[in-house]
Amino acid sequence: QVQLVESGGGVVQAGGSLRLSCAASGRTFSLLSMAWFRQAPGKEREFVTAISWSGGTTNYADSVKGRFAISSDNAKNTVYLQMNSLKPEDTAVYYCAADYRYDRLGSRQALKYEYWGQGTQVTVSS
Repeated sequence: QVQLVESGGGVVQAGGSLRLSCAASGRTFSLLSMAWFRQAPGKEREFVTAISWSGGTTNYADSVKGRFAISSDNAKNTVYLQMNSLKPEDTAVYYCAADYRYDRLGSRQALKYEYWGQGTQVTVSS
C-alpha cells in the first residue's frame, strides 16, 4: 500500500503562484508514475500533469503547459507542482495520484491510477 498526502493549497490572486507537495509513504519503491489531477465544482476530474517516479518523463495538459511544472525528489518521496501565472479557472481541488504498473506510466486517465491523496483546495481570485 501507498499513502499520499497533499499540502500547499490556499487562496491566491490571479497571476500569483503556489507550490503543492505530495508526500508518499509505504511501498514507495514500487511506484512508477505520479500525477496531479484537479476537480472543480460540478466538473469531472481532469488531468493536469504526470511524471515518472525517476523524474525522467513529464507531460502536461495544454491548459497548464508553460505555467505549471512537476518535479520529484525521490530522497524525500515527494512530488511537487509549481503553479505560476495562476488564473481563476485553475480553481479546483488538486489531487495527487500514483501507480506502480508500467502500462500506466504517464497516463492522463484518472482510472489508471491506484493510489490517491485526499486533495488540497486551490482558489484563485480575480
